[in-house]
Amino acid sequence: MTTRRARGGPSALTSRQRGRLRSLAHSLEPAVLVGRAGVTDAVVREVDDALEARELIKVRLPGDREERARAAAAMAERTSSELAGQIGRVAILYRGNPDPARRKVDLPAD
Repeated sequence: MTTRRARGGPSALTSRQRGRLRSLAHSLEPAVLVGRAGVTDAVVREVDDALEARELIKVRLPGDREERARAAAAMAERTSSELAGQIGRVAILYRGNPDPARRKVDLPAD
């Protein structure tokens, strides 16, 4: 059973899809750097714009492990995206284009 989010992205990625996204993101530089103020409205707008343009982005996060995990989850929720992975201070976010013809990232179907 797969449901869709408001923006057309999958509600849950399979482990195979997350692995594919992490491998695609390996060569990417962080598109957004979150400052000490955390996940502000301005940061959410930047992340949303970056996801709209690229579908798959990296975000550099400040703070300790728990703060980074909370910030990554909050960002994913506020931008209707999926957290594909988090390694150290970097979170990988994905939100597919609602129009399948305009999608830039090809995910395996599971």
